[in-house]
Amino acid sequence: MKECTNSLLISTGFVQPRETSIWAIPSNSSVTSTPLFKRLLAEIATILEDADIPYMVIGDQAVLLYGEPRMTRDIDVTLGVDVDRIESVLAAFEASSFRPLPANVRSFVTETHVLPMEDASTRIRLDLIFSFSPYEREALSRVRKIDIDAVFVRFASPEDVIVHKLVAGRPRDVEDVRHILSMQKKIDDAYIRGWLTQFDIALDRELVKQFNEIVALQK
Repeated sequence: MKECTNSLLISTGFVQPRETSIWAIPSNSSVTSTPLFKRLLAEIATILEDADIPYMVIGDQAVLLYGEPRMTRDIDVTLGVDVDRIESVLAAFEASSFRPLPANVRSFVTETHVLPMEDASTRIRLDLIFSFSPYEREALSRVRKIDIDAVFVRFASPEDVIVHKLVAGRPRDVEDVRHILSMQKKIDDAYIRGWLTQFDIALDRELVKQFNEIVALQK
């Protein structure tokens, strides 16, 4: 559980997504209204798919998809591999427009489990988060395949975005959860409460209580 908890805190195995989970992107989503991010998300997805590296888009880009539009200048992606695959990841991005930011990449990734990169032309930040904990394995099995410019990009499910946001716990994260719940009418509450219960134990928090209070206010 410690590994699972650490990966979630940092972000605040390859599993084929269900074919029934191909969602249309809401018309008001900034994912569709910003050509720049559409291009970068499609590029990242193509790179990782070609390298057979499991992944899911999390963070603000996922909030844009499931909640309300907001300004963002970065992209967060969880990789379903451990840091021992760093060479494979670096090789996959070698011919791309993304460049690693740390001076000592391997040392930085080993210590933090994060590979920060930047798109050379736009200066947009990309954080690749290495994790293959039990939680991430299940989350990767629930990704949503979103068609962006004829490329299917794998986004974390709305339930998993909610889990990430509640564990992160900042005021804006809690507000993101409210927006997602207001926009997404079909949410697997039991799944969310199941993982929040485990994080309550690991972190000595009251995440389930907080989630229940937010849900109550939505009714």
